[in-house]
Amino acid sequence: MNSSIFSNIARFIGLVFLQVLVLNNINFLGYINPYLYFLFVLLYPFNSNRSLFLFLAFLLGISIDLFEDSGGIHAAACLVAAFVRPHFLRFSFGISYDHQTLRLAATPFGARLSYIFLMVMVHHFILFSLEMFSFSHILLILKKTLFSGIFTIILVFLSLALFSKKYR
Repeated sequence: MNSSIFSNIARFIGLVFLQVLVLNNINFLGYINPYLYFLFVLLYPFNSNRSLFLFLAFLLGISIDLFEDSGGIHAAACLVAAFVRPHFLRFSFGISYDHQTLRLAATPFGARLSYIFLMVMVHHFILFSLEMFSFSHILLILKKTLFSGIFTIILVFLSLALFSKKYR
């Protein structure tokens, strides 16, 4: 239990600093930005206290907002993604999630891909919709969501491969 708490605290702090010090300076073609800090929301224990998880997702987003001076858009996007996460877990993993026997590293690749894809795309769509805040820019919102989402998903899978105990 204590090692889980400490690893989640270290993951939270490490991802915030990685995002604000390194990844926020990456901008490919003007609209592709990686948002690896969202890995915290993806990997947070599935059977934990839901209220605490929503609070931590908000805290993660507001931490990024404070460093970026972005007015709460990351907090809103993280909170929405954290709120819909149980539905995407049930959709992607089915009975394993319902019986609380889910371990992300032990799941089939297709189920893991669908979960990560859905979560990242919802997060990015909310993030860029709030950033633009105009339906007249819907094509730009969709383009930024798609390309930044794909780049983020690639970074998530690389991070999982590098830091997962299963691959060591």
